[in-house]
Amino acid sequence: MLYAISSFLLWGLFPLYFKMLKEIPSFDIVIHRLFWSFIFLTGVLLWRRQWAWLKRAAQQPRVLLGFLLSALLLSGNWTLYVWAVNAGRIVDTSLGYFMSPLVSVLLGYLLLKERMRPLQWLAVVLALGAVLWLTIANGSLPWIGLIIAATFGLYGLLRKTAPLGALEGLSLETLMMLPLVLVFLGVDTWRGSNSFLTASPGAQLLLALSGPVTAVPLLLFAQAARRIPLSLLGLLQYISPTIQLLTGVLIYGESFAGDRAVGFSVIWLALAVYSAEGLWRFWRTRAQTA
Repeated sequence: MLYAISSFLLWGLFPLYFKMLKEIPSFDIVIHRLFWSFIFLTGVLLWRRQWAWLKRAAQQPRVLLGFLLSALLLSGNWTLYVWAVNAGRIVDTSLGYFMSPLVSVLLGYLLLKERMRPLQWLAVVLALGAVLWLTIANGSLPWIGLIIAATFGLYGLLRKTAPLGALEGLSLETLMMLPLVLVFLGVDTWRGSNSFLTASPGAQLLLALSGPVTAVPLLLFAQAARRIPLSLLGLLQYISPTIQLLTGVLIYGESFAGDRAVGFSVIWLALAVYSAEGLWRFWRTRAQTA
């Protein structure tokens, strides 16, 4: 539980971190996040002498294609998230991560042919109702939350069916994005617009630290997933968007009232139904096997 709570607390505090990098364009932050994540993960792999998996993965084109797709999804998710944080849309990002578990359930039903139980259907229908309400109330789709939930849900789906663990998978994703990252950094340097070189010393340090800041919560999460029931892990994951929501409203003064509060309340009701159903099944199964 300590691993899980630590990872979700760190993810929840991300808006505070990226707000300190507001002087850097969002896309540039993601490029450096990928670059420094690769440097950090390479150091971890060297320290652990954990390279055998890379040769096996390189001999499997389907594995490489799957991780290329997951890397692109993750990069897109990061870019939108960082942009939204620095554009004063932290509350909208929290909506995406609140909806993410329900999107994952729906994707499992649509793509993996997993059976959805009645209460799971109810939770998904409530979430769709909340999206419809927010769309009508605001006059437009809550597109930030929807794209974040969809990209993170699809990323989770690809990683669920992938043969590599968290450390190896994230390392391969950053490795596959490295050529594109180096091209962007090279072009920016040639043009004299490399954000790292023109940033303040404090921003340079934060960009360099974005590697471990990105990788450490993922590694903590992977350790937690091996040690505690998924039903408990699913409940704990709401720590992150809750902190993001409170950060946006209490620290940065983002609006959270009226129609938006109603929409979020329906999402929370859907999550309560989803979580209660999962816990009930867990305890029932445990009682039957005791």
